[in-house]
Amino acid sequence: MSHYLFEPPAVFSLEVGGEARGYPLRRIFCVGRNYAAHAAEMGNEVDREAPWYFTKQVAHAVKSGAVLPYPPGTTNYHHEMELAFVLGAPVFCAGAAEAQAAIYAYGCALDMTRRDRQQDGKDSRRPWSLGKDVEGSAVFGPLTRAADFGAVAEQRIHLKVNGAVKQDASLAEMVWSCGEIVAHLSHYYHLGAGDMILTGTPAGVGPVRAGDTISGGIDGLAGVSLTLAAGA
Repeated sequence: MSHYLFEPPAVFSLEVGGEARGYPLRRIFCVGRNYAAHAAEMGNEVDREAPWYFTKQVAHAVKSGAVLPYPPGTTNYHHEMELAFVLGAPVFCAGAAEAQAAIYAYGCALDMTRRDRQQDGKDSRRPWSLGKDVEGSAVFGPLTRAADFGAVAEQRIHLKVNGAVKQDASLAEMVWSCGEIVAHLSHYYHLGAGDMILTGTPAGVGPVRAGDTISGGIDGLAGVSLTLAAGA
């Protein structure tokens, strides 16, 4: 007999290159405005005093290759291509070097966004949840261990919609490095294994429609893709 009133969801995990077992996710943190050019295209400036964050539920995560309906409640659904990384060790009130050492693996991610609902939140000074924490809006490719990927430097980050390039930049354009992000966030949370951080998107974000296929990549990592079902 089950101990629960209903069956809990299965643990969401991602494949890791060279590992027989998957990496289970417990939390997803996202960094806002970590590329100056993207901040500018959205009419904002980068806050260079400190990074800032929003979150997505793991329940809204899907794996690369998913085919999903166009989400309800929006007419302006946007793609955002991002570098993601996951932790493999506890981190709390850490310095940048300790924080960097805790990074276990990197991967490609799509942070899909109801831009109109996000703008509603900005205009009313309310949370962005309806814009960002959207079912199926956190799309992840397989992970690559940090030791195999090497240092984050000038790797190309790019995205196509139906084969047409929409985003094309370098990871060197990030305002806050991965180690700096973890170090800062670790002063607010006890971070550790199971935690994923999305590092922001470069310029070139834009709308997608039912029937579109979005594909993105970062040099040295497995790519990520999402198809929005036609007629949905």
